[in-house]
Amino acid sequence: MAVWLAHHPLERRAGRKMFAAVALFGVATIVFGVSRSFALSLAALAVLGASDMISIVVRQSLVQLRTPDAMRGRVSAVNSMFIGASNQLGEFESGVTAAWFGAIPAVIIGGVGTLLIVVLWMRWFRELADVDSLASERER
Repeated sequence: MAVWLAHHPLERRAGRKMFAAVALFGVATIVFGVSRSFALSLAALAVLGASDMISIVVRQSLVQLRTPDAMRGRVSAVNSMFIGASNQLGEFESGVTAAWFGAIPAVIIGGVGTLLIVVLWMRWFRELADVDSLASERER
């Protein structure tokens, strides 16, 4: 997906595409959780990874392009800390959820939680959903 995005950049409706990619991530997570087929599980993981790459590209691009020059280093540092911490907190949460409910329900709960976050964030952060172009202000 990274190679494809490098050759086919997101030109329009970047915010909506980011939210669609995160929703697809949630759906693929649920499919992976309920799958009893190796091929379907592998396909779900491929879709999960591809959709995650799209959301990462949009989020990282927005941080770099929409942050004022004087703040970019600090904002990037804080962003990096939150990304690192979120991975470890997510691993902890997944382990706790799996211990409480079992591995399969934990995966499904994670996918449903992702879909709920997409709905909430699209309502609470409309300006993010409405981002059209990833081009910097200077390029537009």
